[in-house]
Amino acid sequence: MVLCLISSCKENGKQDTNHAYTNDLIHETSPYLLQHAHNPVNWQAWNDDVLEEAKKTNKLILISIGYSSCHWCHVMERETFEDKEVAKLMNENFINIKVDREERPDIDQVYQTAAQLQGQNGGWPLNAISLPNGKPLYLGTYHTKEQWMEVLTNVNKQFSDDPQKAAEYADRLAAGIEETNVFTPSSEFEKLTKETLQSGVDSWKENWDSVLGGDKSQQKFPVPNSLDFLLDYAVVTNDQEVLTHVKNTLDQMTNGGIYDHLGGGFFRYSTDPQWKVPHFEKMLYDNAQLIGLYSKAFKVFNEPIYKDVVFETIAFLNREMKNPQGGYYAALDADSEGEEGKFYIWKKAELQAVLGDDFTLFSAYYNIEPSNVWENDSYILYKNGSDEAFVKGHQISKEELIQKKNLWKVALMKARDARIRPNTDDKVLSSWNSLLISGLVEAYAAFGEKEFLNQAISIYDFIQEKSYNNGQLKHSHKEGSKGTEGFLEDYAFLSQAAIQLYKVSLNTSYLNFANSLTKKTQEGFLDPTSGLYRFNDNENLISNIIKTHDGDIPSPNSVMANNLFQLGHINYNVDFSKQSKTMLTTLLPYVTDYSSSYANWSHLLLKVSHPFYEIAVVGEDAQSKVEALQNKHIPNTIIIGSQDDSELPLFEDRFQAGETYIYVCQDRVCKLPVNTVGDAIKQLENF
Repeated sequence: MVLCLISSCKENGKQDTNHAYTNDLIHETSPYLLQHAHNPVNWQAWNDDVLEEAKKTNKLILISIGYSSCHWCHVMERETFEDKEVAKLMNENFINIKVDREERPDIDQVYQTAAQLQGQNGGWPLNAISLPNGKPLYLGTYHTKEQWMEVLTNVNKQFSDDPQKAAEYADRLAAGIEETNVFTPSSEFEKLTKETLQSGVDSWKENWDSVLGGDKSQQKFPVPNSLDFLLDYAVVTNDQEVLTHVKNTLDQMTNGGIYDHLGGGFFRYSTDPQWKVPHFEKMLYDNAQLIGLYSKAFKVFNEPIYKDVVFETIAFLNREMKNPQGGYYAALDADSEGEEGKFYIWKKAELQAVLGDDFTLFSAYYNIEPSNVWENDSYILYKNGSDEAFVKGHQISKEELIQKKNLWKVALMKARDARIRPNTDDKVLSSWNSLLISGLVEAYAAFGEKEFLNQAISIYDFIQEKSYNNGQLKHSHKEGSKGTEGFLEDYAFLSQAAIQLYKVSLNTSYLNFANSLTKKTQEGFLDPTSGLYRFNDNENLISNIIKTHDGDIPSPNSVMANNLFQLGHINYNVDFSKQSKTMLTTLLPYVTDYSSSYANWSHLLLKVSHPFYEIAVVGEDAQSKVEALQNKHIPNTIIIGSQDDSELPLFEDRFQAGETYIYVCQDRVCKLPVNTVGDAIKQLENF
């Protein structure tokens, strides 16, 4: 059903000396909103005054949601929102609001849910038409100019013909949104079993692509939290099928065009099942998580290419996405000069000119051949297999290939850097930067590079300085911006990062901060009815939001449940432990039936259903022994240490001057202390 109201409107934008049109978005700092500041559409940002204006004038609201690096958002802007005929139709009939989904994920969540209730897949740009009270009537993603004008015209006519029917439909849809955010708490802990977990994984296996990795799909998305869980699950349960699937997926991603073989870092997803043709935007959130995933995978598989991926991805972030003050930007655009991927793809003649005599070997390594040509006679670099396999088929040693690759990268990066770069979304999101802290900490644990830990601490300090004040956390930071109030994901992800920093640094200030953030989250976000957490603290949207689904980013509720589990073990806080298990049990039907979409919950179920250990290292040599333990992949453990006497339960009455002891414990029952890492590992194996 599509509905609309004909009404008078303000004149199209304000003219200035540089642009034909300027609307109210010119006062914003979001790169996405600023991209639309000179559209002829009378765009406004989401705020209370605009919503109140809609109610007073009884005008329908047109809410268009996207983000700065979104390719199809740019296409729709060029085709529709920059068109004066379209703008006239929009301005005459709607109050037009632009939303940056990265700044306001809560608004996006509400209307994405509505789109799904209407049977759509959702995505961006998301265009919603709602009543003045915000309840949606029509939702759709990308539209051509003709499609969009038809939608607007039909909405206009149908609402004018029967506004009462429109209100009834909007009420039903809003009620449906609310219903998706209703959960009944459960404390049936006896259901948290190994068999339940295995059942979910076994069902998930049926959808695995055993040849190309990942799940069976025409498009392939890296989902780091899924692979992270499966890696731990495979090791804990000794499931070789799962281990093989994880490694195959990691290898396919590393070889594919979804990885930037010259500059490092991953593109957002591949548009084909082979991981070859990427959608060329680069996001902070997935690269942050993939750093941690490949670091952990290196500890399991000892694959040198995984180490290369980690180091190259971190180098890419430092080179292209770092704020000089310490935080990291949100994204790089997929487009440059109006073309998707233009910055990253190559013409054959360009490669020949740069590489000279090496072109033949290079083309064999990166598949530069006519059958692989992409758009506009260009090529995307990708590999067919490992370097070991390549050298066997060519007259070159592995050492020579490594030298060649380094020379190729230097030469081609120099040529690429001369091109016009994609735009950068330069806002700094607390949640995504917190994910990067955790990723860098995992890299430090795996490789012992002190610089990785220093970078993680630098991001933490940046958030403390720029986005945290008087116990309140901001969601985004940009100079000149007031910043958006923090959401649950900001508190949950930063608390997780602080716990990770504590575990590798032994600095209890990070643990104390995690505890204080958790207290704030309990006070501001806990929903007493469900026992879960609301997405936002005090925003009055048309529906309560309780986000539990794990996607490209783990849900903030699953992260909170895992945080509570860890803090429950570190602090011996039985209330936190019980709350964590209650949250998990409440979500258990989803975890069992839809494991691929609730992987971070499954990670918690792995910890609850299988033996879980606390390893406490106490004494002056605690730092080095903790590092040695964390350098190994030991899932279902918490490894912490103290060089001094400590009142934390795991260390209490265990410090002895001049000695360093390792205590291996399960549910607060500990083995006799040992002095060496090797002995501690043996205790774990024979607990």
